[in-house]
Amino acid sequence: MTLFSLTNRVSRVLSASKVFIRHRRIQFHGGSHPQGNKEPKAIQKQESWFVKVVCTLFVYSQPLDDACLSYLNNNLTPLIEFEVVKWLKNPTFGLKVLELSRLNLSINHSFWTYNLLIRSFCCMGLYGSARLVFDYMKIDGHLPDSTLLGFMISSFGRAGEFGMARKLLAEAQSDDVMVTIFAVNNLLNMMVKQNNLEEAVSLYKENLGSNFNPDTWTFNILIRGLCRVGKVDQAFEFFNDMRSFGCFPDIVTYNTIINGLCREYEVDRGHSLLNEIRLRDDCAPNVVTYTSVISGYCKLGKMEEASALFDKMMSSGTLPSVVTFNVLIDGFGKVGDMLSAKSLYEKMASFGCIPDVVTFTSLINGYCQIGDVNRSLQLWDAMKVKNVSPNVYTFAITINALCKENRLREAFRLLRELQCRNIVPKPFIFNPVIDGFCKAGNLDEANRIVAEMEKKKCDPDKVTFTILIIGHCMKGRMLKAISIFDKMLSVGCTPDDITVRSLISCLLKAGMPKEAYLISTITS
Repeated sequence: MTLFSLTNRVSRVLSASKVFIRHRRIQFHGGSHPQGNKEPKAIQKQESWFVKVVCTLFVYSQPLDDACLSYLNNNLTPLIEFEVVKWLKNPTFGLKVLELSRLNLSINHSFWTYNLLIRSFCCMGLYGSARLVFDYMKIDGHLPDSTLLGFMISSFGRAGEFGMARKLLAEAQSDDVMVTIFAVNNLLNMMVKQNNLEEAVSLYKENLGSNFNPDTWTFNILIRGLCRVGKVDQAFEFFNDMRSFGCFPDIVTYNTIINGLCREYEVDRGHSLLNEIRLRDDCAPNVVTYTSVISGYCKLGKMEEASALFDKMMSSGTLPSVVTFNVLIDGFGKVGDMLSAKSLYEKMASFGCIPDVVTFTSLINGYCQIGDVNRSLQLWDAMKVKNVSPNVYTFAITINALCKENRLREAFRLLRELQCRNIVPKPFIFNPVIDGFCKAGNLDEANRIVAEMEKKKCDPDKVTFTILIIGHCMKGRMLKAISIFDKMLSVGCTPDDITVRSLISCLLKAGMPKEAYLISTITS
């Protein structure tokens, strides 16, 4: 192939190559590297023609003959090779260029060639290829800079390749390459987010002996992960270790650990930490801090303490949020104090807080608990006026309350309304209605509701099957009850003792001891 014919095919190379890098110039952010240059030099106009020729050779003339290799060996430079890899716009082709030149050409490859290929492969999710280029880079005498290393560690972490990321960190330490705390924190954060908490703690402890100096963000990440899984005491160990590393807890640290304590019902400890913040000059509690402790008191039913802290928050100049009002309204509703709940609801607007679906659901639940279902239905009308859509729990609470009052038709209408909305149905919404119709002796209607459930891809659960089995037994439909029990087993739904004992008892009363014995044998 002549050079003239090669240049005529250049335009076809561009269209045939897979476009990966969107812009011709690649930006690199900071960091030092062995060459000491902040970015590769620009090629001259006369060199750009040669770049296109080399690209065409690699794409269309594999394998290259000895004459081509000799010519390239005499004329190819590290800078031109970088431009070739960039111009190809396909890291797979670029890797082939790199491998061929490493084996057959005496070129001292540019740091930027490795940098470009590693970043490109990482962005494509080809982490094995990125690691291969990284190994070539080290073999050829180049050490990565902190920016490239941080990028690789973050990329591997996002992909869940934590083993590869940790190996990179270990190699960097042995090569005496600096890894920024930002890169380590990114990796820890991704480990925690992907529920690899133990691995995150292990990584932290492994790196303490090196040049790794944790900062406040490091501790916040680990404390958040530990609190999320209920390991508050272990989180406190990190909290207490912060000062020994010259770190001081910020409001994020305090909010995280206070929320963790309150979720574990250790509200008094959370309140003590809140008071500790109030005494500090460099940190002040915010609405999140107060709301966490208020929520903790509400969950314990300690509404006096919750109200007192709410008043203290207001007097300190911290304004409540919608979440603050919601936790208080829910707390008052659960203890049956609907006057206080309604009073808070009416105050929301004056603080610029708009009631949401959680607000209305909490109020509805409160009225249902004190048996005032009519008032809860009025709130449904208020929701429509305010254009607030009910969620799955709003439906479940109201339907259950209507069924308890034997208002099955109204409950059934709400069930139909639910099915018309874009809400994923759950068995616990259907079960009270099915149970109501079974107890009323209307098994056909109960069976129809179950059939509608299954059409909506909502599989009956253990409670649904138990309701149906007992309902059919009460009507003397023993064979149908056995059939439902068989279906329960066939779909992998394990019956509990109540289901089994109820069915066996009914079979014995119906004079069917053999069937009762068979059920007992199967379930044992």
